[in-house]
Amino acid sequence: MSNRRLSIKDVCTFVGGSQPPKSEFIYEPRKGYIRLIQTRDRLNDDFLTYIPMKSTKKLCTVDDILIGRYGPPIFQIFRGFEGAYNVALMKVVPKEVINNDYLYYFLQQKSVLKYVESMSLRTGGQTGVELDSLYEYPIDLPSLEEQVIIAKVLKDFDDKIINNKKIINTLQMLSQKVYSYWFLQYEYPNESGNPYKSSNGEMVWNDELEKEIPRGWDVGRIDSLGEIVAGGTPSTKFDEYFCEKGIAWITPNDLAKKNTMFISHGETDITEMGLRKSSAKLMPQGSVLLTSRAPIGYLAIADNELCTNQGFKSIVPRKPFNTQYIYYTILFLTPYLKSIGSGSTFTEISKDVVSNVKIVIPDELTVKKFDKCVRDYGEKIRLLEKENDSLISARDTLLPLLMNGKLSCFR
Repeated sequence: MSNRRLSIKDVCTFVGGSQPPKSEFIYEPRKGYIRLIQTRDRLNDDFLTYIPMKSTKKLCTVDDILIGRYGPPIFQIFRGFEGAYNVALMKVVPKEVINNDYLYYFLQQKSVLKYVESMSLRTGGQTGVELDSLYEYPIDLPSLEEQVIIAKVLKDFDDKIINNKKIINTLQMLSQKVYSYWFLQYEYPNESGNPYKSSNGEMVWNDELEKEIPRGWDVGRIDSLGEIVAGGTPSTKFDEYFCEKGIAWITPNDLAKKNTMFISHGETDITEMGLRKSSAKLMPQGSVLLTSRAPIGYLAIADNELCTNQGFKSIVPRKPFNTQYIYYTILFLTPYLKSIGSGSTFTEISKDVVSNVKIVIPDELTVKKFDKCVRDYGEKIRLLEKENDSLISARDTLLPLLMNGKLSCFR
């Protein structure tokens, strides 16, 4: 089938959002309010914001394509949100000649991003999408029939990825509930298999924690769980310290982008020389990575040997404490860790502060039982995340081939 040579301006328009005053923001749902979608929402739901419905007419549905106007990183494309969208976003409105799903995938091509970056304006240290140039970007548009078929091929990958993420979220919630029930409510199974506290298990007062804990449990600190390791960054003046395939080196931005429980590599690896010439320390598989600044509280498990930059205070497990026990302990401590951060330029927590946070230390047998209870959940999560990595790689390989006509969906 022959394609028509058009420009972006022939297939869609871009509509900018609006920015109600922050004095109108609230952070819990309320009647008469609508969610305000912001660029950072594409990563997680940590910053839910709501504004009065009457304060804006710039609305989006779950099918609408949203694009981040400013960066870095610039031109972030996402959808699946319903509400109002702010001034840092623009909504893509397709014309009749193009299928909305097809347009969504076309705009995600690396070639489009590279073009946008090259034409973008930089003011005050911030990059902005140059719309006049974007409208002139060429598009070889196939028939609507072929657009639908191409989009479906790519969407099938995304649907599988989304379904895997739903299963992952369910498994994580189950693990969190088990942890909360056992170690926060003290309803771990006793010798008879019954919930400890509600079965009249003996509780004793602990002066350090100023609360009751089960008899046989103790008080300790986070560094009781394992060695606390700070990261480091090789000097960016030397290219030989960095490489594409070398020693895995993780930054907070890697955790923000991947938003996964397990991580094996970041966007950049470092060389053996880069490791030797920095304060970064190699940690074993199973180490728990905690971002300690910009921002505090991103969490992941090392899926192989790796190191991190200085934005982390990680924990290398010490027996009898296993990886998932430490992971969920830190997860439930995250609100407190955020609250004790300090700093004028950015909020962070030091190695000493992290090390000395007081925690309840359960008996060894209960920790081992917890590991046995959630181990299969963790392994399933790890495998599903690996499958998603493979699906994303396959989709991203197919994307330019389908868009450029090098791979046809028709016989």
